[in-house]
Amino acid sequence: MRFSDAFLDDIRNRLPITQVVGQHVIWDKRKSQPGKGDMWACCPFHGEKTPSFHADDQRGRYHCFSCGASGDHFRFLTERTGISFPEAVEQLAGLAGVPMPARDPVQEKKAAERRSLYEVMELATAYFEAALAHNIGARARGYLNERGVTPSQQTRFRIGFSPESRNGLKEHLAANGVSAADMMATGLLAQREGDALTYDRFRNRLMFPIMDFRGRVIAFGGRALSADVPAKYLNSPETDLFHKRQTLYNGKDARQAAHDGKPVVVVEGYLDVIAAVAAGFEGAVAPLGTALTEDHLTLLWRMSDAPVLCFDGDKAGQKAAERTADMVLPLLKPGQTVKIAMLPDGLDPDDIIKQRGRDAFADLIKDSRPLSEMVWSMETRGIVPETPEARAALEMRLRERANAIADNSVRRHYAQAFDEKLQELFAPARDRYRQNSGRGGYNSGGFKNNRSGYGPSRGRGSPKLVVSDALKNSRLLKPGRVPEVTAREAVILMSLINHPLLVEPRLEALAALDFESPAARQVLGAVIDIVSRDHDITTTQMNEMLVARGFGELLEKMRGVLLRQGVWQTGDNIAEVDAETGLKHALALHSKSVQLNRELKAAEIALGDDLSDENLERLRDIQNQITSVDGTEALIEGFGSLSGRATRSF
Repeated sequence: MRFSDAFLDDIRNRLPITQVVGQHVIWDKRKSQPGKGDMWACCPFHGEKTPSFHADDQRGRYHCFSCGASGDHFRFLTERTGISFPEAVEQLAGLAGVPMPARDPVQEKKAAERRSLYEVMELATAYFEAALAHNIGARARGYLNERGVTPSQQTRFRIGFSPESRNGLKEHLAANGVSAADMMATGLLAQREGDALTYDRFRNRLMFPIMDFRGRVIAFGGRALSADVPAKYLNSPETDLFHKRQTLYNGKDARQAAHDGKPVVVVEGYLDVIAAVAAGFEGAVAPLGTALTEDHLTLLWRMSDAPVLCFDGDKAGQKAAERTADMVLPLLKPGQTVKIAMLPDGLDPDDIIKQRGRDAFADLIKDSRPLSEMVWSMETRGIVPETPEARAALEMRLRERANAIADNSVRRHYAQAFDEKLQELFAPARDRYRQNSGRGGYNSGGFKNNRSGYGPSRGRGSPKLVVSDALKNSRLLKPGRVPEVTAREAVILMSLINHPLLVEPRLEALAALDFESPAARQVLGAVIDIVSRDHDITTTQMNEMLVARGFGELLEKMRGVLLRQGVWQTGDNIAEVDAETGLKHALALHSKSVQLNRELKAAEIALGDDLSDENLERLRDIQNQITSVDGTEALIEGFGSLSGRATRSF
């Protein structure tokens, strides 16, 4: 009988290959690492005195570097003992505790059908590759060239192009003997409800083949090349071959990279993976059109004990990181965890590598934070609770976080780590001063202690704020080039610069701002840094310090932009109440614009998965809201009266 791939994989996954091989060899204690499933012995297939035979639990493979013998659990038994393959399967199934399947003609027929579906997907892949190389694929090749995807990378990832044709692929497959049923079963064709006529699902799109861990094409991701197409990315639907929650883009090669000692890095999209691999991060993978799931985590932990998960540095990215932390915590095991890398706002791994270089991305991966620190930041938000009730609430939340962990040992150590952090956080101010005075009176952030936890020490009592991880790791404090600043960004920045007292109450919110231009991010980072060092700084001092840091020309440009547009409430002679009202309005408009663009991205993905009228209408509604945001004006009762303004314009 033929055994299903799922049945054989179940045996492989449950049974470490070192356990199978270990019954026939004596492991070398000097070279082997039992805790990692990395074992060495003298080869059982040829006589030798120096161990060159290697078994690796992570890959589920054995290999002799002398004679070349190589294979999996079943091959080892058949080669070593001479038994047949079915006998080896039965023996290992008993050892793994997996019941042998009864002969099922229906399942055997389905297995044969799946084999033919793999052949269909291979035909489609070759068709898309040929189209990309043909004259018809010139525009797609141009796009790839603009994105820095070289011909060798295109070949490695088997990137292709689907022509603008309703029946091009359909006719090609039919000419090669593929039935209409198989075309539908692979998700290559689509049809509208109530209409029997089928058509090519992917048209005028850059095609990214999605492969399983054996290197077989099981699905496609298509990137639209026309701006007027509602769904920017379109993935294959769920099929017998493709289950997106159990698939990782570049999974096969990433598993090999992990075996070679390279980090496993989880990014968002196809081009991010390709750019990372091109830069030497062969362990890069991406989920397919869905958030990270428990199934994905299981796959990742088979590759690496501590995969690095990359998230955008904006609020949406932080929320995604928090949701992932909630999912991961209960599943933690001794030695198995994840690390979190927060990317600079507005930059994908592809952007970071191209704009800042490989080393910048390597630094982000190197500086990724342990999950325990991420959970701590989620619960503290950079604030030291002042009242006993607030402290008790924080302690309770952290206890609940630790108790969510299923493994007793990991749960105990998380609880202990949180207790130690709480003791340090709640230490009396005099104790913190005594600890810091041994380091010259400065805290770990490099600033003297004061009532807010940062800024010059002026003896004003115990700290009320601490600099959180989000603020310390914010991209605002990182240098870069200085292009133009948008008008709304100028309103926000000049309001803060001319009224520094408005900065401190909203430090964390400002650090999380998703500014479009690098120049705005640099200025805001400088403002935060200056106020962090001296929260009593005056307007004149703020401007002088920014000029000293090289922002003088940019400040003049921003003043000119606001003057030409008639924006008055950012000036240094404006009443603070009016300045704050204008700032709040500008921040609200900015937040609305950013949120709408995030919703637009989500709507595009939803439409790519389901081309329904409801999803299309949602997309158009968001586009209309984005158009209207920039035209919104402040209509606030009495706005400007304290500053001698009779008008209400913003």
